[in-house]
Amino acid sequence: MAVAFTKEESFETASETLLPDRPVSPHPNLVTEAGLKALELQFQQAREAYNATNTIEDVNERRRQAANPLRDLRYLAARLRTAQLMPYPTSVNVVAFGNTVTFRRDDGRVQTYRIVGEDEADPKAGSISYVSPVARLLMGKAVGDAVEAGGQELEIIAIA
Repeated sequence: MAVAFTKEESFETASETLLPDRPVSPHPNLVTEAGLKALELQFQQAREAYNATNTIEDVNERRRQAANPLRDLRYLAARLRTAQLMPYPTSVNVVAFGNTVTFRRDDGRVQTYRIVGEDEADPKAGSISYVSPVARLLMGKAVGDAVEAGGQELEIIAIA
């Protein structure tokens, strides 16, 4: 059916309900145990939000309200399907996925981050993605090693 034969409202509604998919990273989907549980919880919450839209009587409003949860369900299903649960690191000799690393910057700031999967990374909460530039530089290094990042030297002072 051509758009010419639809109500203008239907065309506008269609554009609101056809949200583009959230981009999926090309990197392997490595996750910690906590990260996997968080993905599962987010998937369940998106499913509940989508199911709640089924009670809306107006079909256009139902489509509008379902658009975000449906997009999230597609994204989270893909992330759960590709999740690779990484074991908790057994060594603190070198920085690896799942370790918490503390480093000192040239300007004297000391920062501590846990290296985690992309979906669970939250720098403000103390975690960075394993594909972030800083994590890539730090992985495989030991206490006392230094790397250069953004024109500053970072010296690893602890690994947990």
